[in-house]
Amino acid sequence: MELYPLKFAPILKTIIWGGSEICKFKEISPAQDSIGESWEISGVEGNVSTVSNGKLEGKKLDEILSEYKEQLLGKKNYERFGNTFPLLIKFIDARENLSIQVHPDDELAKKRHNSFGKTEMWYVINATEGAYLYSGFKKQLTPEQYVQSIEDNSFIDYLDKQDVKPGDVFFLPAGRVHAIGAGTFIAEIQQTSNITYRIYDYKRTDANGNERELHTELAKDAIDFHVYDRYSTDYTPKKDEAVLLESNNYFTTNLLELQKPLARNYADIDSFIIYICMEGCAKITDDKGNELSLKQGESVLIPATTLSVDIVPDGNVKLLETYV
Repeated sequence: MELYPLKFAPILKTIIWGGSEICKFKEISPAQDSIGESWEISGVEGNVSTVSNGKLEGKKLDEILSEYKEQLLGKKNYERFGNTFPLLIKFIDARENLSIQVHPDDELAKKRHNSFGKTEMWYVINATEGAYLYSGFKKQLTPEQYVQSIEDNSFIDYLDKQDVKPGDVFFLPAGRVHAIGAGTFIAEIQQTSNITYRIYDYKRTDANGNERELHTELAKDAIDFHVYDRYSTDYTPKKDEAVLLESNNYFTTNLLELQKPLARNYADIDSFIIYICMEGCAKITDDKGNELSLKQGESVLIPATTLSVDIVPDGNVKLLETYV
């Protein structure tokens, strides 16, 4: 059977800091509260996405990948990643501040956890007034001062705090300390990895009065202590064309804000393509005649065998397009 654009059932995560925006955004009924994350497309062990459309409905992403191999991923991607789907796509809704954390790079993650590292990016879909996030350092800190700052509760003073609004973009290479603040609703594109080192959690306690475990020493070797000039991504939005937001060794992501039809040619891209719909809806037709509608809160995985797609918006549509 020939591959076609695949939609997946969301994997909803009930988390202590989660809010009520994800169910509204995705029109999930009945609405659930405290949903912190919706894993849209995932090959993470124990959290593998299930196809929700077409002849492969009910099949798991890892099953499809092991059967179709480079037809799904692309030749070079399959040589590089094998039967591990390389990206994890999420929506995150923070009703409260998330813990401050860092992720290891490929080398450290391989050595310690036999896993990929975690480089990621955030696109802010919505933000309440006063919402912010932390990304990177605003002043220099040595590994020794870092340990001391965790003990004396001053670590936050070293972090770069950014007020956020819809459309803001942050690239977070492995090693960059970061945290999402309360009132921030984002789309996240990341390497397939679930390794997080928790650095600081505001001294919060659970129902039993216990603080969550911190990974102070593990994080020390993972942190990039450099201070950079800026941590947010500058881009100029344009209607009806692809605007590059980020391109690195792990993913390339474009923003498409469309009011009229757009043809996208992938003949030169040896990769699957993912569309994440953040606003409005559109009809997507591939070069083999497969057709589907994509609406706000949905994502679709287009296999590497697809050479082109036509996107026809119904009014306005806003999409993130990502590939490896």
